[in-house]
Amino acid sequence: MKNTPLLAFNDKGIYCAQADVYLDPWRPVDKAIISHGHADHSRWGHKKYITHHSNIPIIKHRLGEINVSGKDWNETFSINNVKFSFHPAGHIIGSAQIRVEYKGEVWVFTGDYKTEDDGVAKPYEPVKCHTFITECTFGLPAFKWQPQEEVFAEINNWWLQNQAEGRTSVIFGYSLGKAQRLLKYLDTSIGKIYTHGAIENMTEVLRPQLEMPETTRITRDVKKDEIKGNIVVAPPSAHGTPWIKKMVPYVTASASGWMTFRGARRRRAIDRGFVLSDHCDWQGLLSSIKETGAEKVICTHGYTDIFSKYLREIGYDARTEQTQYEEENAEQTSKTEDE
Repeated sequence: MKNTPLLAFNDKGIYCAQADVYLDPWRPVDKAIISHGHADHSRWGHKKYITHHSNIPIIKHRLGEINVSGKDWNETFSINNVKFSFHPAGHIIGSAQIRVEYKGEVWVFTGDYKTEDDGVAKPYEPVKCHTFITECTFGLPAFKWQPQEEVFAEINNWWLQNQAEGRTSVIFGYSLGKAQRLLKYLDTSIGKIYTHGAIENMTEVLRPQLEMPETTRITRDVKKDEIKGNIVVAPPSAHGTPWIKKMVPYVTASASGWMTFRGARRRRAIDRGFVLSDHCDWQGLLSSIKETGAEKVICTHGYTDIFSKYLREIGYDARTEQTQYEEENAEQTSKTEDE
């Protein structure tokens, strides 16, 4: 065991041999420690799930009746003398970094994370470690986020303008995470918030944990005239479906880090793009890595080659590993809807 790394990547996921447990595995395993509720990180079929308490309602909603136990923030639990604990990742509600310690060696797996406090997820906290396993979804210098207050001012002004022109505003965001962030900061003094069923279902699961404004699910009973001039929050997969015809006349927008690039908006046939991401930008990634004090960095998904090359240039022992977490490029929205 001496030369075996504390965490290794195999065809099922990130494996801790000493504890015989996997972190965010993508194939069915006996015991899985789960960072957060998005589909590429919490998959169906494991015999036992361990996650943060606030993530349990989410994964039960998505996966059904599973064998799951919850832990608190910073609560240490041991499996065969390996110590594990969850620390806030700031990505979405219930998202955690997973700290792994054995015989004084510490690794941290981020899952997905962001450093900006969005007022919804528990804010990201840096965790000291020797090896840091990081995502780099937006690991290019071109990605630089505005403060979210500025972005939401733009979104609410866009809604107000559309309303003045007699149009309905339809904004697309992933049903878990992005949608709740949108709902929290939409200005209800402008009008009412309507939701697609997928958004409403997940929001109902999260309402006990979050302060959310009143929303109205769009059903067959909701008349087109009721919706006009208001705002509709929908998943990206709803774009271009018969469902959206009920909003005519409407204007569309997408809230995503990919809206940095005009080409992404054009390919998706979106009228307006708002750059709002639940992941770190370039500087957020670099500052997070520095704060960990880690010497070794493993890049798992996103711009892995470019980002790890830059890390090596500035002195880190950095490499990449293949995973089945979605890289979320601009063409994958309907598949992952996690941005």
